[in-house]
Amino acid sequence: MKFSWKKLNKPILALAPMAGITDSAFRQLCRSFGSDVVYTEMTSIDALHYGSEKTIKMLKFKPKEQPIIIQLFGKQPELVKKAVELVEQAGFDGIDLNFGCPARKVVAHEGGVTLLRNLNLAHEIVQAVCEATKLPVSVKTRTSINNKNKKGKITVLDFIDKIKDLPVKALMLHGRSYEQGFSREVDFEIIKETKRKFKGIVLGNGGLNTPEDIKAMLDKTKVDGVGLARGLYGKPWFFKQVGDYLQTGKYKSLTLNQIKKIALKHAKLLYKEKGQQGMFEIRKHLTWYFKSFPHASEWRKKLVLVESIKELEKILAKIK
Repeated sequence: MKFSWKKLNKPILALAPMAGITDSAFRQLCRSFGSDVVYTEMTSIDALHYGSEKTIKMLKFKPKEQPIIIQLFGKQPELVKKAVELVEQAGFDGIDLNFGCPARKVVAHEGGVTLLRNLNLAHEIVQAVCEATKLPVSVKTRTSINNKNKKGKITVLDFIDKIKDLPVKALMLHGRSYEQGFSREVDFEIIKETKRKFKGIVLGNGGLNTPEDIKAMLDKTKVDGVGLARGLYGKPWFFKQVGDYLQTGKYKSLTLNQIKKIALKHAKLLYKEKGQQGMFEIRKHLTWYFKSFPHASEWRKKLVLVESIKELEKILAKIK
């Protein structure tokens, strides 16, 4: 069945795109715990256009991950067509465009959130994707960015005005400016104004670390749902807790044994997908899974050196 943002039950609980995190293994876990839709890691339009083998491998996913949105980034509209063809062939349900990434490497090449400083180019990129595909197109961005001369700023509202002639179906808004990074207070007012102004689906994002945070975001802004990101570090089950809390006003914490089982499942999925590379990648997740338990720091020192599933099983068996 063809994917439609408007057909999803509200509030929509989405796995937001995170580089180095939202690979197939993590997406599978999040879907199993109740996420309504998942996003991929940032995927380069340029790399797809030029046939990067590593990037093309990122297009693989399991049917159980659907609905799945691929997030693309790039600043050359002329390269969009070939990239979109590969995305469609892979079977994705939608395409998201990154106008929000604040990472130094991306910003240095005037990509991500810095594209807001060139609204004409931003429009060209969105238009090129919309014209190249029948898939629903969405955008992820931030509240604002200062002009290069720091006199005034460009806001998400300016961006919405610029793309109002294009059929963008959804917008995920991180409630902080580029300059605020990830640590400042989320601006509920501009998210609320964005919901009023944008005709499609709006997902709030940023500072969502507890089920109470999600309810506050929904209540204060009236958005259609949320995109969960850093609040999921070491707890893909967060989706179930949020769903339970929104329905009943209550949610349960997991036991240590339950967390151990999930961590092991995550490791096995990563190993199946990526082989030995997966065992290196699971290490950061393991430090997040085991953060707040007695003697956690001692166990984490061992977990960051794990090299095989058997070794991980032995360590987990000893954690009490």
